[in-house]
Amino acid sequence: MPKKAACLEGAWIDDILLEGDADRTALHLGRPVTLEELRLLVADEQERLRAAGLVGGGTLAVRMPPSLACVVAMLAGWRTGAQVALLDHRLTTYEVGKAIARLTPQLVVEPVEEVTGRLRGFFDVTTRITPLHGGRPAASPDALLQLSSGSTGPSKVIGRPVGSLLAELDRYAQLDGFPRRGERAVVLASVVHVLGLVGGLLHGLASGAEVVLPGTQTVDGILRAVAAGDEPTTLLGVPSQTALLAAHRNPPHLPQLRRMIVGGELVAADVRERFTRRYGAGLGVMYGMTEAGVIATDLTGSTVPGLTPAPGMKVRVEDGQILLGLPRTPYVGPADPTRFVDGWLRTKDAGSFDAAGLLTVHGRLDAQVSIGGLKVDLAEVEEVLTSLPGVTDAVVVRGSGIEAFVTTTGQDVRAGLAALLAARLAPYKRPRVLHALPEIPRTVTGKPVRNADVLRAAVRTAACTAGSGAAPGGDPAHLDPDTALA
Repeated sequence: MPKKAACLEGAWIDDILLEGDADRTALHLGRPVTLEELRLLVADEQERLRAAGLVGGGTLAVRMPPSLACVVAMLAGWRTGAQVALLDHRLTTYEVGKAIARLTPQLVVEPVEEVTGRLRGFFDVTTRITPLHGGRPAASPDALLQLSSGSTGPSKVIGRPVGSLLAELDRYAQLDGFPRRGERAVVLASVVHVLGLVGGLLHGLASGAEVVLPGTQTVDGILRAVAAGDEPTTLLGVPSQTALLAAHRNPPHLPQLRRMIVGGELVAADVRERFTRRYGAGLGVMYGMTEAGVIATDLTGSTVPGLTPAPGMKVRVEDGQILLGLPRTPYVGPADPTRFVDGWLRTKDAGSFDAAGLLTVHGRLDAQVSIGGLKVDLAEVEEVLTSLPGVTDAVVVRGSGIEAFVTTTGQDVRAGLAALLAARLAPYKRPRVLHALPEIPRTVTGKPVRNADVLRAAVRTAACTAGSGAAPGGDPAHLDPDTALA
């Protein structure tokens, strides 16, 4: 369990994350990086940041692809006692400009040259440190600033003090099934977002587990990363990566693969069955938020959909909504005042506890809509769609009525969806329109986008790309008029 070290001036970096045997392999990014090498790199980067003007209480933005340089920059910023804002390298120049304007960092660390390669697992980059005009010192006690995923609306600025990060590391340390010293964690989730950052990178450093980033995020790249070591290995990622791996019909024998742990959304039952059968490994799930980190888990897959609240996490359900007990609001700057009241964060997730104390997450509350006066759970419609043969992905939103955006294995599948849905959903629950897409748009954290305007724009783009004036596979399918009850 991480030690409760002093948190001032970055002492927690040395006492918790960089403590241990010097020759232990801490990271593996194409080559092993020992703890001693990581210490030296962090110290050198800290001197570069100080020379550029960073001091304790200062502010630093790290806009980096997954890389050794990214890890070193964030650790060096924290070791200086600065507030570090993490920006995903996949953001557009426009999005980065908006984020910088909101966060007002004094310095930004970024690659000298822009990187490309959507499926790269890590990069080898040279960085530059740029002072920013108008940057301000930290206005809050938070060590970490992150932007929410923005899957359903504008991103929020979320702050976490050192105490919050240490409390989450304590929760991970008490979870039976997370990687430990002598084991490996192959991290597929982004290390600048909460799952990959805390559950992958920081927990690995604190626990002594070797943190591995695969060379590529392809099936072959992931499996090569698993096969590269004999130690018990855990994959940490998101459900879309599980689906990718489960689609491999003849994977190699990997006895060291103990389990995969995913967060972000539910795993379809057929995907779970294929993954566990083909790899002979467990599939665990986690529920968490950027605002608080890990909240509840089932790391064995034995109680799904029921999850056990993580040790020390205060969770309750009120009027069908999951609430989290936190010592302070996680939001920095303007925020909805109703989200955090009297020490409780309203998650906007629907949930329930069973008699055994297990938490079931039913999806977003804003996924429960009224159609003609009747309640419809869009998550239920999504689940039915993804269970249909030939449907590989689906997102359901409320527009003029219920709209579904699907990816399928072919035109013949799309032609038969209306009939299949008619047998499985009441008329008022059925999508009014089905849009075909080559792939579902996702946020930088891998979550499916649920903004109807963005999804419709993706349909138009796909139609233009196809060059026929229609989305691949034909025009959107308008279903039974009985569904037009809105």
